[in-house]
Amino acid sequence: MLLFLFEQLLNGVQFGLMLFLLSAGLTLVFGIMNMINLAHGSLYMIGAYLIATLTLTTGSFLFGLVAGVALTAAIGILLEMSLLRRLYDKDHLTQVLVTFGIILIANQAVQEIWGAQPIMISTPDLLSSSVPLIGDFEYPGFRLFIIAVGLLIAGLLALLIKKTRVGMWIRAGASDREMACAMGANINLVFSLVFGLGAALCAIAGGLLGPLLSINVGMGESILILAFVVVVIGGIGSVQGALAGALLVGMVDALGRTMIPMVLRGFLEQGLADSLASTLSAVSIYLLMALVLYWKPQGLFSR
Repeated sequence: MLLFLFEQLLNGVQFGLMLFLLSAGLTLVFGIMNMINLAHGSLYMIGAYLIATLTLTTGSFLFGLVAGVALTAAIGILLEMSLLRRLYDKDHLTQVLVTFGIILIANQAVQEIWGAQPIMISTPDLLSSSVPLIGDFEYPGFRLFIIAVGLLIAGLLALLIKKTRVGMWIRAGASDREMACAMGANINLVFSLVFGLGAALCAIAGGLLGPLLSINVGMGESILILAFVVVVIGGIGSVQGALAGALLVGMVDALGRTMIPMVLRGFLEQGLADSLASTLSAVSIYLLMALVLYWKPQGLFSR
């Protein structure tokens, strides 16, 4: 039983770190640019499709991942420079409507280019085997690779924001945009770099989850809801909060999907227990958000 719980916790950490990659870009964009970007999930979808296509074409998952992330970052920067930059001074309703329109356009464009059928890519051969961890307990090597990449990126992102000049610009723009401009910071360049970074993080998440989940049209909308939940739990504008919130959501999701059915089957018949457990496990994440907001209305690490 303890090994089973340990496995579920690892699954939760793996899923949580992927949510962190999505929510980190989302919280930076909202915290610095004060813009609600519903199209964030579309960049996740586009990145997943580009990485899958390049991987299937070249036969190299590493090349597909690197090239796909670079292309998605470029698409994100072009989108920010050509359209989203015009929305910074608009109200949030206008931002929501425009970025929702981008979702519809992106979904239709992806369907026209790749078709409506889902795309599947296989796990890289080097990471396809399981790795022994404790005694006879083994865990998939690719999932461990995802955890390692997520932790590495979290560390690099923390160093970027806290220890570099670009990070100083980002923190200055988030704290006081007008004063940062007066001190000579190129805020337009900062905004483009932040948006490109957010798009790259989305693509990494989409590419790493590609071998585990099917890549399909509209995949960004469902994951976007969870990313917003993470941002709210962690505190808007806080990357540290995004990491903490993502790990909490990931572990609650993993444990809820496995432990709630086991508990309910002890009291109810299996069909009813499974049906009720599915509903309760989905609600558990939002219950977590409600509890956190009741305790700390501004989130765990509000800026």
